[in-house]
Amino acid sequence: MAWSYRKRIKLIPGVHLNLSKSGISTSIGVRGASITVGKSGTFLNTSLPVLGLHNRQRLSGPEPPSDPTSSPSDRILPLNQSRGNIFSSDVQEITSQNMQGVKEVLLLAHQQRKELNSDLLKTKASLGGSKVKLVISYLLIYGLIKRSIPEQIKSDIESQKEAIAQLQQAVEDSYVAFEIDFDQELKERYQKLVDSFIQLTGCAKIWDVTGAHHQDRKTTRSSASRLVEKREVRFSLKSLPEVKLGFDALCFQNANGADLYIYPSFVIMYSSKTNFAVIGLDELSLSQSYVRFVERDAIPRDTKIIDKTWAKVNKNGSPDKRFKGNHQIPVVRYGELILNTTTGLNEQYQLSNYEFTEAFGNAFRDYQAAIRGTKQR
Repeated sequence: MAWSYRKRIKLIPGVHLNLSKSGISTSIGVRGASITVGKSGTFLNTSLPVLGLHNRQRLSGPEPPSDPTSSPSDRILPLNQSRGNIFSSDVQEITSQNMQGVKEVLLLAHQQRKELNSDLLKTKASLGGSKVKLVISYLLIYGLIKRSIPEQIKSDIESQKEAIAQLQQAVEDSYVAFEIDFDQELKERYQKLVDSFIQLTGCAKIWDVTGAHHQDRKTTRSSASRLVEKREVRFSLKSLPEVKLGFDALCFQNANGADLYIYPSFVIMYSSKTNFAVIGLDELSLSQSYVRFVERDAIPRDTKIIDKTWAKVNKNGSPDKRFKGNHQIPVVRYGELILNTTTGLNEQYQLSNYEFTEAFGNAFRDYQAAIRGTKQR
């Protein structure tokens, strides 16, 4: 009996983004259609509704930009309260309400790719089985006597090869195609943001601050008012396989949670292919400042020493002479980035180069102000 294979494939909706000074709008969806991969070819069936997802909405939010002039020494860290740990909420809870449609099509692309890969493996296994049958038919001579048997097997092999090629192409096509219309001014501002981020990736050290709590300076005889837990991470230009946008995202590695991928109009907080959040860029609050840090370890090559203190210090800043071997410790200036949203994203970073951090913060606020349709103060 002839081998046959038919697989109906959903068309992944495209996402169109329109970015202008009046704000961001997006539309999601395509006309219902499906593809059937079969022995006799590939067919487009437009009569079958597949995904009636259409979403056009304004994404500008009411939340104003963070105040970049706030004093770093007076600012209280926005902690999720668990012994001073700094982390975001569960990634499934963070998606913006007006970004649910984008998340749904990304999940659809992943599910279809998973199903197609499974079918591809089965078809390849069937092809292998057919080749074995063809060899056996000749070895046992019956294939030489009844020529219709090997001819049928050969026909199955060709059909399977054709199906494999079509499935492989379908896997490649199972992604969300994003199209972006920038107006010229926004395009220039976004390029400045990317350039400043590339510069930021060159910092000698980047840390994810995972915890911080205040300490009693009188008891510890230390000049530091808080203890910080941090882990070294990397920033890079990177993208996700389900997103085809023509350029990479600004990727912030997260030491104790999902990584952040910043695209021109949204942020994906990504833990896995099925565990992620999508957040409107206009909803992301980014504050940039600096911290005075008592550095007991090696000082990064691009960090400036701005002061000195003592290992054991009195309240007035003088060395505590009760301790033998009391030595001086450098105080450095690090850049600081804090990212949070009202939905639960909460991340904090320290960077060895303050000037690069400041340039990125300014470029981000400038671009964000433009897509919100507001003027930067």
